[in-house]
Formats: sequence, C-alpha cells, structure tokens
Amino acid sequence: MSSVPENPVPTPERVAAGAAAYTRWTLAWYDFFVLGLVCRFVWRCRRELMLESYRRNIGARHLDLGPGTGYFLNRCGFTADSSARLVLVDLSATALGNAVSRVARLHPVIFRRNVLEPLDLGAERFDSAGLNLLLHCLPGGMKHKCRVFDHVLEYVEPGGRIFGSAVLAHGVSHTRIAEKMLASLNADETFDNSADSLAELDAELAARFDDYRLTVHGSIALFEATAS
Repeated sequence: MSSVPENPVPTPERVAAGAAAYTRWTLAWYDFFVLGLVCRFVWRCRRELMLESYRRNIGARHLDLGPGTGYFLNRCGFTADSSARLVLVDLSATALGNAVSRVARLHPVIFRRNVLEPLDLGAERFDSAGLNLLLHCLPGGMKHKCRVFDHVLEYVEPGGRIFGSAVLAHGVSHTRIAEKMLASLNADETFDNSADSLAELDAELAARFDDYRLTVHGSIALFEATAS
C-alpha cells in the first residue's frame, strides 16, 4: 500500500468516532466475522495465535485495553481466585458492557477511558497488560498512538508483560483482498493505520523495552514485551 499523510494529533471528534464504530450489532458478529474469518483469511493470522499470546503472558492482575467482546479473556484460562484482578479499559461503553457480560464470572472492573490519554487508574498495579487488535483502531500516527505504551507502563509492575497485536499497512504481507479491506476500513475511519509500518512499531517498542519480541503473521504483527 502507498503511504499517505498521517495525522499525529487526532481531534477529540476523531477519537470519539472510532469508539462509536463498536455498536451492539457490530459486536454481535465480531467473533465470527472479524476473529474467525477476517483474521484467518484476510489478515492471515489465526485467532488461535492471539489466544496463545494471552496464555503465555497474562498474569494474575491483568489490565486489558480494548477488550472487544472478551473472546480471548473468556478462553485464555484466567481464573477469578483470591489473587486475581481483571480491569477492562475502553472508550466505548457498549464494548465494555459487552465484554463484562462475557466474563462476568471473572468479576471485572471497568474504566471508560481514552487510552491516548493518561489512564487515571489510581493505585492499581498489574502483572500484565493486553493491547490486542488495538493500535490500528487508534487515530493518529504511530508515534502518537504508541503513547498508549507509556500510559500502560505506569501501571505495570517491573517484570510484568505487555502484549498485543496490530494490523499494519507497511512492512508486512498483504494479499489484494487485504489491501482493499485496509483501504475501505481507513476510508470509513474504523481503522487509522494507512501509514503504520512494522519498522515504526519496532522502533517504538525498542524505545521503551529492553526485552521484547515482534513477529509477523500475514498482515498482523504480534508483540510481547517485559516492563523494566
């Protein structure tokens, strides 16, 4: 895909528009269509790979940004024992409500927040943080949207794990149908990643983490890092 000018500082209206895309109707078919079909056949990254990342990295006290439908939290083996703490953060009240209903047995606590701003979680501290399929939905250039790592690091204990995935436009492999879908999703502002590259993501991770792993599966990059 050709690069296009990026907007490094999105307006509040653009941020709100991204959250508004997650309606009850959208979330009702998200698991089957997005995770089951699009991830596997368009982005060519099976959801099982993301689930394996959750299982490898999730800790007893977990912070999940943009939890979607709660699909991965529901299947990764997280248990609500006496030491467990699950906190979900999203700007969309609809998405938060959907995820909470999915993992109610895990007693999640929710915060409605714009993750591009300081999270304001008080004294909360975590062993892990998940940012799965999040970055490509955030508006702005890669340098701006990767501020989310700084906001998360404030709440993750040293040695804690930060992990997730992102659809990228450059430095990864796209089929023709993937290119067309990327163009469409950027045009309707569901995505804002037409200038996002693997090299930029790698640089942003390297600037924050001494220990990280970045792998590519089709159009998606998966990352895992250790907080210092």
